[in-house]
Amino acid sequence: MAGLKITFLGTGTSQGVPMIGCECAVCRSDDPRDQRTRSSIYVETPEAAWVVDTGPEFRVQCLREGVSRVDAVIYTHAHTDHVMGFDDLRRFSQPERPLPIYAGPETMDDLKRIFDFAFNGKNFFPGYLRPDPRVIETPFQIEKTTITPLPVTHGRAKVNGYLFERDGRPLAAYLSDCKTIPDAVVERISGVKVLILDALRHSPHPTHMNVEEALAYAARVKPGQTWFTHICHELGHQQTEPGLPETVRLAYDGLRLEI
Repeated sequence: MAGLKITFLGTGTSQGVPMIGCECAVCRSDDPRDQRTRSSIYVETPEAAWVVDTGPEFRVQCLREGVSRVDAVIYTHAHTDHVMGFDDLRRFSQPERPLPIYAGPETMDDLKRIFDFAFNGKNFFPGYLRPDPRVIETPFQIEKTTITPLPVTHGRAKVNGYLFERDGRPLAAYLSDCKTIPDAVVERISGVKVLILDALRHSPHPTHMNVEEALAYAARVKPGQTWFTHICHELGHQQTEPGLPETVRLAYDGLRLEI
């Protein structure tokens, strides 16, 4: 295995693609790359495996990609499209094994409120999820991988992207939900091998980057390769990719990267 393997469990925005009741060309597309479940990634190293976010289709995503091991979970923020598969983590917390849950302070508070039944200590029966909450504000380790929280702006939500490093080498940065990236974060991830970045659509949006904004940040970071994610139904895969720079591509559900 490479130092880091990333599988895109989902690459869609909050309503997914196809969107309910929509008859646009992308929602009716037969290109499987236009079938986008809610955004999440599965990360594997030689020592461990974890997911970043558990959206509403988390169970389906795991079955589709053959995910059978999760040693930890990392959350970017607590919006519905990023957390509502939380209870399906039960399969990775057996037999009665605490599962480390990493999140920023505000996100952890939201998780404990939304999923009180899992965190309150009253329901530790066989087969139930046993979350081990770990509040993070500084870099932390999962085995030999250093993971650095990257605060970004996404409306009023407190959101983290994450940088993954091994042996001091910045391998991948994941920023799935953001409108702007602070200069300090741009500098921190400069030259990363793979940048995974929010690029919702062509037209502006108040809390997400559009394609133009995402391209501008990618030009500043200068990664080896950029993959856009959190994509809505306004971007058809086949129609959009030819207009992107050679080192920038649209991610799609099931895409695997080895870094």
